[in-house]
Amino acid sequence: MTLFEELEWRGLVKDVAGADIKDKLNNEKITFYWGTDPTADSLHLGHYSSLVTAKRLAKAGHHPILLCGGATGLIGDPRPTAEREMITKEQLAKNLEGIKKQVSDIFDGKAEVVNNYDWFKGYEYTDVLRDVGKYITVNYMLDKDIIKRRLETGITFAEFAYMIIQGYDFLWLYENKNCIMQVEGSDQWGNITTGIDLIKKKLGKEAYAFTMPLVVDKYGNKFGKSEGNALWLDEDKTSSYELYQYLINVDDEVVIDYLKIFTFLSVDEIKELEKKNKEHPELREAHKALAREIITDLHGEKSYEEAVKISESLFSGDIKSFTGKDIEVAFKGIEPFKIKGNMNVVELLVDGGICSSKREAREFINNSSITFNGDKITDLDFQVTKDKCIDSKYVVIRRGKKKYFVGVYE
Repeated sequence: MTLFEELEWRGLVKDVAGADIKDKLNNEKITFYWGTDPTADSLHLGHYSSLVTAKRLAKAGHHPILLCGGATGLIGDPRPTAEREMITKEQLAKNLEGIKKQVSDIFDGKAEVVNNYDWFKGYEYTDVLRDVGKYITVNYMLDKDIIKRRLETGITFAEFAYMIIQGYDFLWLYENKNCIMQVEGSDQWGNITTGIDLIKKKLGKEAYAFTMPLVVDKYGNKFGKSEGNALWLDEDKTSSYELYQYLINVDDEVVIDYLKIFTFLSVDEIKELEKKNKEHPELREAHKALAREIITDLHGEKSYEEAVKISESLFSGDIKSFTGKDIEVAFKGIEPFKIKGNMNVVELLVDGGICSSKREAREFINNSSITFNGDKITDLDFQVTKDKCIDSKYVVIRRGKKKYFVGVYE
């Protein structure tokens, strides 16, 4: 299987530009680029699908350039429904630093990272019109799908001109970095072809590109912060445990597709996991492999192992092995209640909103339905004190089989 055939098998090729692109990828060592605008201080899992493809090309011997859009990020590419919210230059600079570090980590420091603001700063507006705008007709721009969809509701000139800026990026990289190919998500096809046409008209040379289908969740939604379901690559924003929980529970119908897109497992390894997933779906071996490969690549083996430990401990009810940090990670979405001094367990259950009354609290205890940091409570006179807490601070109460509450000593 050639490199291009494998990309197709993995479902990573949608649109293609360049008649001999297969030969370029299979038999030559070329420079290509992938770009993103720093609209947040972290990339998310949607970006990672493209970065993995770029990393896959790098492993095959091609040279990756990762472009952070310090210039394009000041405007924002057109969205299908409304204009993007402008961000300040200060926030943009902060976002750039965060993304540069993430990209560097993912590529083990081997990717070349560039910022398109470096070649746009000081570039006179009239020069842009002469050097770029002269080669792109308004009719050509109006024919782009994203522009067509925004004409009825209205589109600003800044958004309208975005494709010219991105098109010039490709031209600049072609001339200055010998970058002959662009690789992006399929929503960028219109901007990509603008760059290809600009290179052909100005330099008389051919450029190449291919796009990847956008990765969606089981509901057909994109992985992106605008969709409200972002899974951030920054471990402080989305912990390895949260990522593990999401990946281990992805729908059976998409898990094999995700293995093809997001991992470097071989064709044979993925086919074997596909077979196991069909024969014994309850073992979730494909899901576990997906979580292992992604989390290890992003955060390292130690973070993956910690995520597994937290998950398995929660499943078995073994809270005793938790540290305070484990509790903060595992119960990140739970608003903790405050504990003031020593308390009787019945009073604690009511004060923490775990039970509606002392009578109900006693019933839960008498029915062995309350656990305190992993220990079942059956004594109505049990006293909650700091020395019985995890790290002398945290209390994890489980009511029934699945309902968890977290208390914190002030």
